[in-house]
Amino acid sequence: MLKILVVEDDISFCKLLEKFLIKNSYAVVTAFSAEEARSAMNKETFHLILIDLRLPDADGIELLAECKSQFNEIPVILMTGYSEVSTAVKAIKNGAADYISKPFNPDEVLAVIANALVSEDETKVKNSEKDKTKAPKADKTVGYVQGISAASKRLAEHIKLVSPTDMSVLIIGESGTGKELIAQSIHQQSQRNQKNFIAVDCGAIPKELAASEFFGHLKGSFTGAISDKTGYFEAANGGTLFLDEIGNLSYDNQIQLLRALQERKIKPVGSNKEIEVDIRVVTATNEDLREAVKNGDFREDLYHRINEFSIHSPSLKEREEDLILFAEFFLDKANQQLNKDVIGFSKEVVAVFQNYSWPGNLRELQNCVKRATLLTPGDFIETSVLPAELFQNVETEKSTFSLSENEKEAIESALVKTKNNKSEAAKLLKITRKTLYNKLKLYNLD
Repeated sequence: MLKILVVEDDISFCKLLEKFLIKNSYAVVTAFSAEEARSAMNKETFHLILIDLRLPDADGIELLAECKSQFNEIPVILMTGYSEVSTAVKAIKNGAADYISKPFNPDEVLAVIANALVSEDETKVKNSEKDKTKAPKADKTVGYVQGISAASKRLAEHIKLVSPTDMSVLIIGESGTGKELIAQSIHQQSQRNQKNFIAVDCGAIPKELAASEFFGHLKGSFTGAISDKTGYFEAANGGTLFLDEIGNLSYDNQIQLLRALQERKIKPVGSNKEIEVDIRVVTATNEDLREAVKNGDFREDLYHRINEFSIHSPSLKEREEDLILFAEFFLDKANQQLNKDVIGFSKEVVAVFQNYSWPGNLRELQNCVKRATLLTPGDFIETSVLPAELFQNVETEKSTFSLSENEKEAIESALVKTKNNKSEAAKLLKITRKTLYNKLKLYNLD
């Protein structure tokens, strides 16, 4: 049986992880400090070591270096909070086999451990299989990030639940919340994922051309039709048709759309021949379509046709715990697009991000990170490259915890309330565990 050493100072979490690994057929030894870890490594032989980035008596990076110098053949995986991912990435360059972000995705934990345990020779043989089995932190093909907040978990559950069905899905949410990415994720997790995903911006289609855009046309059927055209419905045949901002369609266009969805047949403009189509329809809106139905602006029968299952696309304000996770993902994306190698964000930038309201949601965050990445000359993004609007409401939105005269009392109260569980105390104070350790050292708190 493969033996794993888990080095984690949060006792309750450590025990939880221990039980999970034992349940999955691993032998586990736990250590709650760097000193205990050193003692365990001198007494026993391990196949893999899991080290928390922040320990009470040492830095996880330091312990990593010790492990690699004494037991270079043993793979080491770092465990880190999302706000410290950049540090973990840097640690990989110093010998870590991989890192796991907290809170954990069980499948990701098992996949990362399994990959780390594969020998170098086996890795070459199983490389293609490994790519399929390793659970990613984000779906790179569509840019979908599964967050850790309650809103994100509920969203992921709904996507997982409805994707294998053929139900029509209505995605409701503010602009910039990633509704198209949700639609793509539904398509990729469906049985139609080998067929086309066709996205249509209904707000960009002129009323007069809607029939041609949706159903296609024959050459010469109207002025300007210089060749045959395949419509969106036919292009999506067998796959998924995503209609974004469907509330922008005119009433006449709504009638045409409803007929096509009911009959599953289309007739290109200028043709007498009907074409049968097998599509799944996913729609999105930032409007209240129920109110539009009441006002007579949206057909009630079409509303019920597209709304067999509705999904709420949460705003970034509803997903505060995911903020740094999204920022890190957008940083990786920006590095690839701009041919840069920025490692992460300074703690001051993280604080600014957390204090800003992000009215433009994920789209605004992505644009901000991309711009900052382009302007950053060094390893970390600093506040000097952030747009001015991010600082306008920082002062008014600072929490009472940020006031120095209340810091010590707030930390002491949080530790008492969580029975000295530092991870839970950090969550309660809405700061990272790294920041909490720095404050404990600053105020000489044990």
